[in-house]
Amino acid sequence: MRIEYLDEVDSTNTYIRRYLEEGEDVIVCARRQTGGRGTKGRSFCSKEGGVYLSALTFYPDLPVSRAFRIMTHSAVAVCCTAKAFGADAQIKWPNDVFAAGRKLSGTLIENILSGDKVRCSVVGIGFNVNNDVSALGGIAVSLSELVGTVKTDDVRDELISNLLREDDFAEYLSFVRFLGKEITVVEGEKSFPAIARAISEDGRLIADTAAGRRTLSAAEISVRF
Repeated sequence: MRIEYLDEVDSTNTYIRRYLEEGEDVIVCARRQTGGRGTKGRSFCSKEGGVYLSALTFYPDLPVSRAFRIMTHSAVAVCCTAKAFGADAQIKWPNDVFAAGRKLSGTLIENILSGDKVRCSVVGIGFNVNNDVSALGGIAVSLSELVGTVKTDDVRDELISNLLREDDFAEYLSFVRFLGKEITVVEGEKSFPAIARAISEDGRLIADTAAGRRTLSAAEISVRF
């Protein structure tokens, strides 16, 4: 595993793509990003003091049907890292990590397919550590707000360690705290209440609604707690 450390880059997800043809797993870390990217084309605030990294991983035989495991693995790695420094983190389906009701980290995953297999993935993680997130209007939190100042490099190294270890789906579910509770499902222009019941291994949310049990995809809906 090659690990590269940068002071500044536009986006670690963009930068790491230069290694796609080499076939080697790589992690790229940056102290700050000038063009950090989030999901659905959003920008991602990337001031110094946070952990910003991307992991390029190649898979010998990963069916597209099991691609959700890439997402669960990254979320578990973040939660375990937060836990190692004394923070109680939980997963907001499918893979955002929250603590004290606010967003602690964000993940952008870009899978590259070959037929019905995932050839490789680029997993970008932005983890708020000592960076100031006050400008985000109270929707985000930094690790230092929760547990006091910690060394950003120590958090980065712990996160890398957790990304390099194996986990299972049960560990992912252990950090999902909303099952059995009422949620609001947002589907296009409408929203409706539901009871979250389970998450399937392919990443779909199973919920009970007034119209009966539904199986929901994160690509089509969002949830509020």
